[in-house]
Amino acid sequence: MDWGTDLWDQYDIIERHTQSGLELVEKYVKFVKERTEIEQNYAKQLRNLSKKYNIKRSSKDEPECRFSSYQSFLDILNEMNDYAGQRELIAENMMMNICIDLTKYLQELKQERKTYLMEAKKAQQSLESTYKQLDSSKKRFEREWREAERAAQYAEKTDQDINATKADVEKAKQQAHMRAHVAEECKNDYAAQLQKYNKEQNQFYFNDMPLIFNKLQDLDERRVRKLAQGYILFSDTEKHVMPIIGKCLEGITKAGTNVNERNDSMVVIEQNKSGFERPGDVEFEDYSQGINRASSDSSLGTPKGPMDLLGKNKSKNFWLFSKRSKKFTPERITPTVTEDFAHLPPEQRRKRLQQKLEEICKELQKEVDQSEALGKMKDVYEKNPQMGDPASLASQISQTSQNIERLRGEVNKYETWLAEAGGRGDTLRYKSHTFNNNGAHDVQSPDGAHSDESTPDPSQAIYAEFDDDFEDDELAAPIGKCTAMYNFPGASEGTISMQEGEVLAVVEEDKGDGWTRVRRNNGDEGYIPTSYVTITLNK
Repeated sequence: MDWGTDLWDQYDIIERHTQSGLELVEKYVKFVKERTEIEQNYAKQLRNLSKKYNIKRSSKDEPECRFSSYQSFLDILNEMNDYAGQRELIAENMMMNICIDLTKYLQELKQERKTYLMEAKKAQQSLESTYKQLDSSKKRFEREWREAERAAQYAEKTDQDINATKADVEKAKQQAHMRAHVAEECKNDYAAQLQKYNKEQNQFYFNDMPLIFNKLQDLDERRVRKLAQGYILFSDTEKHVMPIIGKCLEGITKAGTNVNERNDSMVVIEQNKSGFERPGDVEFEDYSQGINRASSDSSLGTPKGPMDLLGKNKSKNFWLFSKRSKKFTPERITPTVTEDFAHLPPEQRRKRLQQKLEEICKELQKEVDQSEALGKMKDVYEKNPQMGDPASLASQISQTSQNIERLRGEVNKYETWLAEAGGRGDTLRYKSHTFNNNGAHDVQSPDGAHSDESTPDPSQAIYAEFDDDFEDDELAAPIGKCTAMYNFPGASEGTISMQEGEVLAVVEEDKGDGWTRVRRNNGDEGYIPTSYVTITLNK
């Protein structure tokens, strides 16, 4: 069944139906566009929500950030941000794969429909023109035939009239004959026009219009198929991101399961443990004995209360639940922050000093590396002047040296404070670099003595203090072996000398300080620069 056969006489219906179908496509495109706007607004609100409740970069070091519950909350915010990204992806894919694609296809269908309708209109106009010619020839034939009949009747009447002359009769007959000839020609023309019209009409109704209607039917069916694909894409676009959305939701679930209330309690203890001892019992002060007290007060000592037990902290209120003063005193709310963290309880002070010391040591490590790199660069410039001017590095070398000295002073200062606080002074002593008058950099061994060996410098900064556990009765088992590439004097305490090509047992790997602990066959142990040897560890 097709439109050309079954709807041959329903041109207006087909025209309205195809127009209505195109309008439905436009309506669906508009619907999807509004859906994408909703998705984009939803994603934007989710992102703003995550941003609102997320911590700022400056707040990431706050104590609360160490709690698993807080970290899980941050993970949820991140997952929500990723979830918002998937909603944006849905909106983008719908816009690209449905709205833009359907709009482009719709324009093509409109142009194609317009072409078919123009063909139908042209065929209709051609048929109407042929019909007008037929009607004109028909009316002319009718008119001429009547004139011929009147001319024939007049000739017959004239012929029967006894008063008519022979010339009148002959003239009337000629006029009747001429009219009959003209009428015959009009008849033939009318028959030809009728034949032409019937042929065109048959072509119009059985060929031209059915072909156009079938083309319009094909156009409409393609429109319906394309629209159906758009309907499916509306669902598939969201299904495509569902696995990722599922992972976001799984991440939120995982964030909830990662909360560890016990660890959070331990973090509270670690962050807030003061290190103070609990106060002892308050002794009984017997004022009645003052009456019979001997002249010497040595027989009755002064009772010691909690304030005496606290020593230098005796002026501090030691009640667990201190009453708030009605008068606002900033000193009671926020203690003065000092560089040595003396305002903190002992335990917290030790932790902060240790943390600060580690930060300074890392910064010092960077400066030492920078100093070594500048020294090597200066050596290269001196050997290859075309690569650069060694004098151009003087300011940087000077600034780096000043920074190293400043940071070493900071390290010594914080080490002293840490020792006062009762902390373990695991201090990092870095290999120093000095620059001679020729611009070459000399390496100081950990004990400060210069090495005169003409061997390459280790590429990493190294420690100068080592663990004093070489005298243990039970020796650690070797974890590999190493071969010396250069001579090393081992002049400083804790190091061991070696000769190029010597094979030693590796006892302890380099922990990032540039030194490796090794042992000879005779049992001698010590540290050597890691960059001086090639190491092979046991599998």
